[in-house]
Amino acid sequence: MTTCLRLLCLLLPLLCGAWPYGMAGAVTLRVAAQEGTEPKFIARGGAVVGLCVDILRAIEKLEPGLSFTGDQHWMPLVRVYTELARGAQDAACGVQRTADRERTFVFLEPALFPLHYMLMARADDPVVINNWDDVRQLGPDTVVLANRGFAAVQILEAVGGLKVDARSANPLMNLQKLIAGRGRLFLHRTPGLQAFLQRAGAADKVRILPVVLETSDIYLVLGKHVDRATAARVQEALSRLDKAGELERLLHRWDGPVTP
Repeated sequence: MTTCLRLLCLLLPLLCGAWPYGMAGAVTLRVAAQEGTEPKFIARGGAVVGLCVDILRAIEKLEPGLSFTGDQHWMPLVRVYTELARGAQDAACGVQRTADRERTFVFLEPALFPLHYMLMARADDPVVINNWDDVRQLGPDTVVLANRGFAAVQILEAVGGLKVDARSANPLMNLQKLIAGRGRLFLHRTPGLQAFLQRAGAADKVRILPVVLETSDIYLVLGKHVDRATAARVQEALSRLDKAGELERLLHRWDGPVTP
């Protein structure tokens, strides 16, 4: 009788589908909707939609035992990275690779999509920019706006010789500062740039300068506390989405080709 009870205790979790974390059973990964990162996350009708939301749902469809929770709750991007590093979040969608982040997070291949960094100026500003030297030649008083906690700040720091204002973490605040003349240029990224201006009601006030100055791939990342078996399942789902052309299809759904 004792042996039968032991067998029943071992089989019960399998019969109920309650597999341990990291095995091919139910795993829930905590995420958050990142503020100011459209088209990855966009507020629409009281819900959060966007490219990353679609990618997470597509992974869940391929791997029914995997689920992501928290993508309907907003969080500043800097806090997302902090919580992911300390284990309070499990995953983040659309993270640019840096040496510091590689030491902190697990980057899953393949890349989700590329980011293209472009400058914006006021619509009545005749400035012409072809490269970073053109920006430097505007003079030492030329302020370039960037979002605090975003990779654009590191790009500008690496370029050097520029007066950078990265005090605002919200792209909308920097857009307002640009329109108000508190900065001459604003470095931001596409996909989603033109749609961002349209949703902000600024499409006729700001123009996107037609030069891609930097390009970088972005990834789905996991915290290092997430076990390897779960990471392998997520990466396998990403690979299948990529090979099927689904990642590219989702990207074009939310932005289309890069057009200034």
